[in-house]
Amino acid sequence: MIRTILLTLATAVASFAADIPAIEYRVLATSKTSTMEKEMNEAAAQGFRFAATMGGETAFGGKEAVVTMAKPAPSAAESATWRYLLLATNRTTTMQKEIADAALQGFVYKGQTVFNSAFGGQEVAVILERDAANSTARDEYLLLATSKTSTMQKELSDAGRDGYELVGMTVGKTAMRGSEVLCILRRPAAR
Repeated sequence: MIRTILLTLATAVASFAADIPAIEYRVLATSKTSTMEKEMNEAAAQGFRFAATMGGETAFGGKEAVVTMAKPAPSAAESATWRYLLLATNRTTTMQKEIADAALQGFVYKGQTVFNSAFGGQEVAVILERDAANSTARDEYLLLATSKTSTMQKELSDAGRDGYELVGMTVGKTAMRGSEVLCILRRPAAR
């Protein structure tokens, strides 16, 4: 009887596992932002989509940006062609302008990190994504940066009253002020 129950459970688990779609992952790591953007777009052309990012020091690669891309099992509903844009700078005013320009092209925020690039020193890197076939999104972005958390509290509260939602935050060094809390906020554009 116990053998029959165990056999039934094993069959049920195997059947359940067969219904779970597999996910394939690709880990990308580089110290050059232009190389990372190129590799992300090459992976996207193969059906992968951005999943996560982190900057730091890897055991063999040194100081790198690491991005993980995921490719779900094929489905009829997943037919988008994704394009990626990686923005990296140590100047907050430059980042604000570049994010706004990218949003006008239909890109949306996906993630951010701080890493030491081979040529740019410590930079904030922001990853943006767009469906190449349907780039109608036109969100508005606001970048807040300050070295004082009390100031950030006030600025976030003010932005929240204006309808901005926090989508990402990092602490990193910028060219002008040293270590800062950097927040990126988004709100849907007025229709």
